[in-house]
Amino acid sequence: MSTAVSAHWMDALRSHVREHLPAAIGLGLALLAVVFLLGQSIGQIVAGQAPVGLQLALLGGAAGFAATALGALPALVLKGLPQRVEDSLLGFAAGMMLAASAFSLLLPGLDAGESILGSKPLGAAAVVAGMALGVLLMLGLDQFTPHEHEKTGPCGPGYQACTRIWLFVFAIALHNLPEGMAIGVSFSQGDMSVGLPLTTAIALQDIPEGLAVALAIRAAGYSAVLAVLVAGLSGVLEPIGALLGVGLSSGMALAYPVGLGLAAGAMLFVVSHEVIPETHRNGHQTTATIGLMIGFALMMVLDTTLG
Repeated sequence: MSTAVSAHWMDALRSHVREHLPAAIGLGLALLAVVFLLGQSIGQIVAGQAPVGLQLALLGGAAGFAATALGALPALVLKGLPQRVEDSLLGFAAGMMLAASAFSLLLPGLDAGESILGSKPLGAAAVVAGMALGVLLMLGLDQFTPHEHEKTGPCGPGYQACTRIWLFVFAIALHNLPEGMAIGVSFSQGDMSVGLPLTTAIALQDIPEGLAVALAIRAAGYSAVLAVLVAGLSGVLEPIGALLGVGLSSGMALAYPVGLGLAAGAMLFVVSHEVIPETHRNGHQTTATIGLMIGFALMMVLDTTLG
């Protein structure tokens, strides 16, 4: 990036901070908490105590990556899907994410918080604090990361300095990072009953999500091969997020329920702020809602079966 472009981006960032000061403060607080939790985990690694679920988390993140790439492949031959079908598929993905947040993150977090603190209200408070951190983190990243959505256009400070393909990449990152974090947190204690259903749910919903992303990039005028490559490679953020998630929740004991709450808050933010509104912009709200209910029910069955 040239000096002129860098200066322009910094000016845009400073102006954006002034306009969105509460979001900037919230992002700063969330990042401080993330750094603190990671510091606890790194301290244990230095002491020779590697996180219990590190390998499982990496395998789970790799599954999310593979599912995203698999979902993007049909865009090599498809130029688009009927809007009703696309909205129903995204609704299905939203339902899976909602149920995964509830059954595989929040409920285990509440149980872990109660066990550690010896009190249901205090355990719930720890999870709620984690949720708040997750929301602040995603709200701040959404405000201060230049990105573009197919329907709403570019946003974020300095987006003019980025090519359109990079704006799409940053938008995908805002979706995939919290999913990877959720996988990492769920496996951080080596508990398959928490991590397996969550990872299965995320991998399943990554398939239609990967296709939707690839088709959006094609619709923006890029070639089929480039669209599939970008959408598929965006899945790399899932194993990266899994590493971050397992690091966040592997330090002190209380980091586990807080980390589960953080991952749930981040995923709920993405579903409410991005995915559901996207499915309701085209007049297919009923179809999208039915898809959401099917995804939610499927995840509930998976959690009962695999948990």
